[in-house]
Amino acid sequence: MEKATLEKSLMWPTCEFRKGAIYFENKSLTSNLIFYMNVQEQIKKYITSQSEPKRSEMQELHLRTLQARPGCKLWFDDGKDSENKTVSNPTIGYGLQTIKYANGKTREFFQIGISANKTGISVYILGIKDKKYLAQAYGKELGKASVTGYCIRFKSLKDINIDILEAAIRYGFEAQNEKK
Repeated sequence: MEKATLEKSLMWPTCEFRKGAIYFENKSLTSNLIFYMNVQEQIKKYITSQSEPKRSEMQELHLRTLQARPGCKLWFDDGKDSENKTVSNPTIGYGLQTIKYANGKTREFFQIGISANKTGISVYILGIKDKKYLAQAYGKELGKASVTGYCIRFKSLKDINIDILEAAIRYGFEAQNEKK
């Protein structure tokens, strides 16, 4: 083996496969690098598993969210806990925020989430401090949707003003960036 090839092969960190992700440990860095090889595949599988018209609507929301924040980190939460029990609907996540808990611990999480549910679609806009803001700023113009402190729920895209929903998503990304 040539010296350059040998040196290159020695630079690869140790890794292991855990719950849909490959975890790389690089001793020269202060933290582990996490590389999700199949997140896009999981997202595609999740969207295509939906029946029509929800499949097309989820695809449209996915593309609009990516246009709102090109190059953002993608996530896929299968909705299962560490014991493989279903605790929530699967969710596609976009962006990156650090959540700080009251006990001082922190966790990385997505900023925007999109999830299919039994009656329609939920869009989660996480990390907004003012829990009345979404309803006040977007609720009236949105159309037939339920708006809480961090969630916008609707039955179908035809029931809402998609441009207003996109504005709320953009706000969610920007609100997170202002905190940093």
